[in-house]
Amino acid sequence: MILKPYDDEVIKKLNVTAVKIRKHVIEMLYRAKSGHPGGSLSAVDAIVALYFHHMRHNPKKPEDPNRDRFILSKGHAAPTLYAVLAECGYFDVKELKGLREVNCMLQGHPVSLYVPGVEASTGSLGHGLSFANGVALAGKADDKKYNVYVMLGDGETDEGQIWEAAAVASHYKFDNLTALLDRNFLQIDGNTEDVLRLESVRDRWSSFGWHVIEIDGHDIGQIIDALLKADEHKNQPSMIILNTVKGKGVSFMENNVDFHGVPPNEMEYKLAMREFDVLQRRLEAS
Repeated sequence: MILKPYDDEVIKKLNVTAVKIRKHVIEMLYRAKSGHPGGSLSAVDAIVALYFHHMRHNPKKPEDPNRDRFILSKGHAAPTLYAVLAECGYFDVKELKGLREVNCMLQGHPVSLYVPGVEASTGSLGHGLSFANGVALAGKADDKKYNVYVMLGDGETDEGQIWEAAAVASHYKFDNLTALLDRNFLQIDGNTEDVLRLESVRDRWSSFGWHVIEIDGHDIGQIIDALLKADEHKNQPSMIILNTVKGKGVSFMENNVDFHGVPPNEMEYKLAMREFDVLQRRLEAS
């Protein structure tokens, strides 16, 4: 893996890009009058770090057999993935305006048959890690050097299949596999610890034989460092626990479970976009 150095200017550009992606997300959901803002916004920084700095991928060759793969297991955060893919050049940014419309390729959850750059059709929670295991196994079998990254929701890990897949990845020493857990403590029914206690997430994944790194999931520098450490670690799959805030970037959505699957109305949309504009100007002036 060719390590990409970063400095304050690189981090600044990535943070500005993250604001741009968040603006796309709010715009898409407002237009669609449907979707999931909370978990889309909490996932932005990690996905931006992956696509705009860390992963080996080429929008002009989306089927490149040597590309790194990203699988969004928490498929309801599709607006973030779509916005990132569009800004990377996989398809025209104008397509984002048609989210969830009939005959638009951008459906409410990712569909790999329709969207360039989408590696797996997801949305039925709990399946993404198993899929990622298969892709990691194929890479080993074919002697490919690509890495596989999969993002899980913390509420999603209530699914038993996640833990079967976790055991398999550890048993077969998939060191080309890195999972990222969007640990925002909220799922559709409320706080994760009230719905089904996750206890010590770090200890749980460690006990399943994973190499665990825990970071601030909104600190781009920490995310990049964690991804590099995961790539370098051998004989174990890696889990990066991203401590995040649901609805990150929109004051009235942050840590508010009501915005798990409810789009902004007109007033909320205007307020959110105003907050993003202020943040973007502040970042660009810094």
